[in-house]
Amino acid sequence: MLTIFALPASAANFTPPQGCKLEVTVQNRGCTVSQHYRCGSDTPGDQWVTYYTPDGPSYQSRIDRETRWMESTDLTTGLVDTLEPDAKDHASFSTLLKTGSDDFDFWTSSNTGERLHHVGRDELTGEKVDINGVELEITRFQLTTYSEAGDALIHREGQQFVSRAQGRFYGGVEQSEDWTGASEKTNDSPVSFAFPGQPGFGSTKPEYDCDLQMVRGQRPDLMRQLRILKEART
Repeated sequence: MLTIFALPASAANFTPPQGCKLEVTVQNRGCTVSQHYRCGSDTPGDQWVTYYTPDGPSYQSRIDRETRWMESTDLTTGLVDTLEPDAKDHASFSTLLKTGSDDFDFWTSSNTGERLHHVGRDELTGEKVDINGVELEITRFQLTTYSEAGDALIHREGQQFVSRAQGRFYGGVEQSEDWTGASEKTNDSPVSFAFPGQPGFGSTKPEYDCDLQMVRGQRPDLMRQLRILKEART
């Protein structure tokens, strides 16, 4: 059974579920703040993230030590996507760090019965940046998501960041185009990191680009679902 943690929308500070430990709070571009935590009952290497918007918790996801998208939940709609165990080529964080690139080709299924096919590639550019005292490496990525029938639904490409120490991806700048030909450029890059004992640790109030986010409008349900799946890795 998948568990959707009950998180109060008006909470000023994030409290992880019982048996879990909050590791870092990240303020991101695009008017989100993310809470990254691990739970003692999970498989070693698994970690969770819960994203907040000004309206409260919006979604959460769990990745494994290879940053595979194990499960992702839209907390506003209850839509849950899970990784199917069989894949032509599962995503591999260790391969990316060892060789500088990683191809992936896998499927996810939702609690509505929909199956999606994800094919793409991550590459390290060789560039490193320091954001708020945290060393990150820059990646290039491309990702195409197909319907079960094989129709291309959305193509994404751009850059993200990875942390070797934390074993996870963070969002970046990307361009996406959906099946209608509509395109969009987004920036979900991390701006600041707060660790235990530091100001902002556990804060659920986004601080960056919120005025812009209010006028961007809402994506259709499928576009939102695909965006959540992509960000499940971060």
